[in-house]
Amino acid sequence: MESATTVDRLADIVFPLPACLDESRAFHEQWPVRLGDTDGAQRLRLDAVARYLQDIGYDHLKAVEEGDRHPGWIVRRTVIDVLRPIEFGDQVHLRRWPAALSNRWCNMRIKVDSEHGGLIETEMFLIHVDIEAGRPARMSDRFMAPMLAATTDHRLRWRAALAESAAPDADLRPFPLRVTDVDHYGHVNNAVHWEAIEEALTQVPGLRDQPYRVILEHAGPVLAGDEVWIRSWHAGAALHVQLEVDGSARTLARVTAL
Repeated sequence: MESATTVDRLADIVFPLPACLDESRAFHEQWPVRLGDTDGAQRLRLDAVARYLQDIGYDHLKAVEEGDRHPGWIVRRTVIDVLRPIEFGDQVHLRRWPAALSNRWCNMRIKVDSEHGGLIETEMFLIHVDIEAGRPARMSDRFMAPMLAATTDHRLRWRAALAESAAPDADLRPFPLRVTDVDHYGHVNNAVHWEAIEEALTQVPGLRDQPYRVILEHAGPVLAGDEVWIRSWHAGAALHVQLEVDGSARTLARVTAL
């Protein structure tokens, strides 16, 4: 069973995720779902969704004032609600807008829908960082101005929704890293963590046949050369997944039907 504290924190992540206050302010991109984005059932995979969110984020930076002064971002949490599956060959439309912010971090909403009726709603808690100093950094006033104008919550605070568990009865298996998993900072790319969720979901094949939510939080970095393990287990109606290094959880995830 999940603790009362965990349930209370999960209540902070509402369903459905907040709608865009003014869709004319949302940044829009589109592209086709390619073969390498999909699984054996032709459904868009979660790690491909994570890459889409990264790609539109970098494109968005190129389109806003002083975006070039804000190149460094850390993903702290991602919520992905798969409401209607998106499939191979679909043309997807991505719309990205701010839902809340402080002066060092923000919640960005990205809606992903397809021309064949698929729908995936997402939200990312992003921390702006000074790459050279390696710490959270204040966003510039000009960069924040359109975000402030498009939102009503300007005092966003971080509160973790998930907690590490020892889960002694869990399934534990190695998750070997490849050289292609690591970026030029020596960190394992965020999309790779979602590959681990895809691995764990093979244990509950029926879960993806209905709308479902995945909450993924990063508790610490996974680095090149780390020996990584996946721990997964059921608690109540939820599938829990952890990526662990040296016995400590670096990534926490929770998958539930909606």
